[in-house]
Amino acid sequence: MKPLPHHYAVRLVGGTSGHALAAADGIPELRTAPPLDFDGPGDAWSPEHLLLAAVETCFLFTLRAVAKASGIEFETCNVAAEGTVDRVDGVTRFIDIVLRARLKLAPGTSRDRALRATEKAEHACLVSASLAAPIRLEAEILQGVSAPLQSASASI
Repeated sequence: MKPLPHHYAVRLVGGTSGHALAAADGIPELRTAPPLDFDGPGDAWSPEHLLLAAVETCFLFTLRAVAKASGIEFETCNVAAEGTVDRVDGVTRFIDIVLRARLKLAPGTSRDRALRATEKAEHACLVSASLAAPIRLEAEILQGVSAPLQSASASI
């Protein structure tokens, strides 16, 4: 990792209605629009979907680093996030995010150590740490090829 602080810049171009394009140097543009729930077209990435995607990707990339540092080997990690938006004290905001991670371990990898790594990754994720909404991690750990699914849940 490069020394901190890190700086990121994103640009957005849009008009009085319809889609907008998010852009950053060196990466493809991303078409955005409000979601259906906010009277948008529902055919583009919304801020709400982007926030959940940011939580998911940050978790996965942090888990990779934690696993590497801990000597934990996994074959795949599938991540899904669901968020609830509601009005609290007159402010519309995310009130809850559930992050579901399904981790398939390499043979011989400790399930308990892998579970601790998922919890550590959730705590260390800079996106999750930057949000006010509570994030609940639900981790499913698959051991080897034929082992039964074992799950655990941790509230962060």
